[in-house]
Amino acid sequence: MIELTIEPGNDHARDDASTRDRVARSILEHGPSTAAELAQRLYLTPAAVRRHLAVLMDAGHLTSREQRVYGQRGRGRPAKVFVLTDQGRESFHHAYDELAIHALQFLRASGGAEAVTAFAEQVTDEVRRRFTAEGAEYSTPAHALAEVLNERGYVTSLQPVASGTQLCQYHCPVAHVAREFPELCAAETRLFSELLGSHVQRLATIAHGDGVCTTHIPHPVERTSS
Repeated sequence: MIELTIEPGNDHARDDASTRDRVARSILEHGPSTAAELAQRLYLTPAAVRRHLAVLMDAGHLTSREQRVYGQRGRGRPAKVFVLTDQGRESFHHAYDELAIHALQFLRASGGAEAVTAFAEQVTDEVRRRFTAEGAEYSTPAHALAEVLNERGYVTSLQPVASGTQLCQYHCPVAHVAREFPELCAAETRLFSELLGSHVQRLATIAHGDGVCTTHIPHPVERTSS
């Protein structure tokens, strides 16, 4: 992941680079993680994990923030979680995207378009689960959805407009795959409509070359009794 000049026979430096790749890959696959979670997941000591995290942060591949605590908070400050930056994601970008595209091409060839759609629906299940678990803690369903998307690396904000609210996603981890398989974007849009209890409209997507994925959420319709 981080390019190092490793002299022949320098096995220690090579092992360190390999371990840093494992740390970064674990964060990519599992999302924001604490040092303790990484140590347990990778069978490393906390001290070793912190050393590799420091190198990755110095290289600009990771950033850190306080862990979001849901429900009653215990004593002391929340633990730090480590998150991949865009630069860090780029290190995995091509290999993961190519593999995912090949897998979906095979799925479409063997199971048809319906199989790809079913897969896309399954991908959204984790967002649905997190929204259901945490949604009651936020002022509106849109705020709850934005928070869940932020947890999953979509860098999301809500922007009020005259006709409602725009949900803006400034990063899309699957943009290159969605460019070839728009079923992913379509499944996400259907999920937003389901969770928000409203018809929503996709105005722009990173997968189609726009700078931001933008979804319009209209104001609730006022019903009047006759």
